[in-house]
Amino acid sequence: MAAYRPPRIAASEITPQSLYLNRRNFFGAATLAGAAMLGGAQAAAAALAVVPSQYKVDDKLTPQKDVTTYNNFYEFGLDKGDPAALSGDFKPRPWTVAVDGMVGKPGTFDIDQLIKDFPVEERVYRMRCVEAWSMVIPWNGFPLAALLDKVEPLGSAKYVSFETVVRPEEMPGQGGYFQSLNWPYIEGLRLDEARHPLTLLAVGLYGETLPNQNGAPIRLVVPWKYGFKGIKSIVRITLTDQQPKNTWQVTNPQEYGFYANVNPEVDHPRWSQATERRIGEGGFFSSGERRPTLPFNGYAEEVASLYSGMDLRANY
Repeated sequence: MAAYRPPRIAASEITPQSLYLNRRNFFGAATLAGAAMLGGAQAAAAALAVVPSQYKVDDKLTPQKDVTTYNNFYEFGLDKGDPAALSGDFKPRPWTVAVDGMVGKPGTFDIDQLIKDFPVEERVYRMRCVEAWSMVIPWNGFPLAALLDKVEPLGSAKYVSFETVVRPEEMPGQGGYFQSLNWPYIEGLRLDEARHPLTLLAVGLYGETLPNQNGAPIRLVVPWKYGFKGIKSIVRITLTDQQPKNTWQVTNPQEYGFYANVNPEVDHPRWSQATERRIGEGGFFSSGERRPTLPFNGYAEEVASLYSGMDLRANY
């Protein structure tokens, strides 16, 4: 695979480091005070020690208030504002992630120890939802490949499965008789996708720990795939030789496949994927000007070779 050559982002479009440091100092002194309350419920944000990285894009950042108030996280509700409004009781600490299956050294890892073990990078990625809206987010995290290396995958492993926590007492979308999805939420990647340098385990955004509504305390970010592949609040990672059945694929296989690569030439059965609406442009409640969707969400040069010879209409 060719070496990664990231596009550069204009300096004017990135929050200045001095501003980040000021925010971190503030939150470091007042972690328990928390972030601003959104709909009466948002967990406290803590500062992260973040190192810069080469992973950036030529797009203006989505405002932090939009990133943290416009979310799909059905464990907390079906509306975009439900995760911010209804996640206040969710407890992201203490937290462990089990990594098991076809590995030489399975283990259970404390989230705070992972943050100490692996340098937390800032990566500015595009995020494209299957619903045809998009954001540009400065994620903070470490490569999934670093954690996989730690557990030593066996040669027979071909896929990686991910599982979200089930806590109906803290996640109101998981409670009641009528459920939108089967829990736990499951996602999966091929092992080569999981080990790709772009694939990130995010533990924060905008220099702070992940808010509950964004997948605290740890979530997957795969920027060339639709957003539903970015499973949130991960408690288990399993290596296997069988392709996992991800939640949306099981729920509606006619509309959602395993790969979910961003592809403007393959429409969703109920809407076009040729264009997208960038959240935060033209006002929060504005439909905004639509922009063309890029193949693989603009990361084709880095990831298209993963799918050489595949029919991306059949493997959607």
